[in-house]
Amino acid sequence: MTLATDPSHTEDLLAFLQGSSSPYHAVSQAARRLEKAGFTELSETEEWTGRSGGCFVARSGALIAWYVPEDAPAHTPFRIVGAHTDSPNLRVKPRPDTGSAGWRQVAVEIYGGVPLNTWLDRDLGISGRLTLRDGTSTLVKVDEPLFRVPQLAIHLDRSVNESMALDRQRQTQPIWSLGRPEQGALLRRIAYEADLEPTEILGWDLMLHDIQAPGHLGAEREFLVSSRLDNLVSVHAGVTALTAATEAWPQDAGAESFRVPVLAAFDHEEVGSGSETGAQSPLLERLLNRSVAARGGSGEDWSRALAGALCVSADMSHAVHPNYSERHDPDNHPLPNGGPVVKVNVNQRYATDGTGLAAFAAACERAGVPLQRFVSNNAMPCGTSIGPITAARLGVTTVDVGVPGLSMHSARELVGARDPGYLAQALAEFVTTS
Repeated sequence: MTLATDPSHTEDLLAFLQGSSSPYHAVSQAARRLEKAGFTELSETEEWTGRSGGCFVARSGALIAWYVPEDAPAHTPFRIVGAHTDSPNLRVKPRPDTGSAGWRQVAVEIYGGVPLNTWLDRDLGISGRLTLRDGTSTLVKVDEPLFRVPQLAIHLDRSVNESMALDRQRQTQPIWSLGRPEQGALLRRIAYEADLEPTEILGWDLMLHDIQAPGHLGAEREFLVSSRLDNLVSVHAGVTALTAATEAWPQDAGAESFRVPVLAAFDHEEVGSGSETGAQSPLLERLLNRSVAARGGSGEDWSRALAGALCVSADMSHAVHPNYSERHDPDNHPLPNGGPVVKVNVNQRYATDGTGLAAFAAACERAGVPLQRFVSNNAMPCGTSIGPITAARLGVTTVDVGVPGLSMHSARELVGARDPGYLAQALAEFVTTS
């Protein structure tokens, strides 16, 4: 049985999606799986000494993890899987208690490229991170229907089916109670859920999430539907590939066959990656450099490890849309359950070139995984990913890939049920043998 057809892999993915309502929760879920596989969490402020095996660093909504085979030389090349933990959503403003016309509401800010209509009339919970007076942080999650962004009844807007454009300030604020706005009301509720006193909380990073559970869809249950498939499918596949790498090398393997597989799960990709935990930061190169130095490596070893490195930037891709097929390239129509997609854009919105494509295609062949291609219609703007950023920061060959799906960035997205397993299989092959 392959991961693409293994129900336990799919159920683990669904549990990961359900538990990862914020980037901070996604990092916590990934760290728990890595620790179960024998990985050790390192502190950035403490000295690192030479060690083999699995290690990871968790910083806010980002996680960098790697596995060093026993006796691997310090110059062993990296095989990097890049992904991101954040998804477009509605995030709570610093003064959240607002309201109008006898309703209590929560003031939210729109994070990333959100199709706003997909957030209307959904039952929403809240989750994220609380920063306490003593400087520590704790996670909080209210997975029950507290909020709703109500749509205007059609009787009051008969043109809604001809055109609907929401005012991003006035018409996206969710309701949650009746009465006059009361400053501190939301914080008191959140503090109660976290078993804290409101005075203990000095800062927060909170966001709303659709509480509908992920699940299967289709005549043969051939699809998965969930929030945050973009890009938690790739994070989960990267964790799966990295833990599989811990058993990939036999004890008598030669040094020339070693690779150091890496998972780099960044935050803030949906808003440009420009943060301390985003792909534009020096976080990845700093930690990998320290991992080389901790094993006694020199600057020359670090340069050699990068010179032989390869990176896969794994992010959700577009499947051809049956109702809008004219918006896709006429000769490239990826479909769910057809395997991961290699994404190409000659203007470097994706980092793929022939060398990177060949390396990933060969890994897919070895893993028995089908491969598809995506390129944008020339008349349509193209998205981007962490791929070009990582390629430019590290100077390494990078290929952009992803699981094809529909409704990208919507409150609820769709992918093929087999494709997450296909991606995990291909990544596991890539990080150990490419």
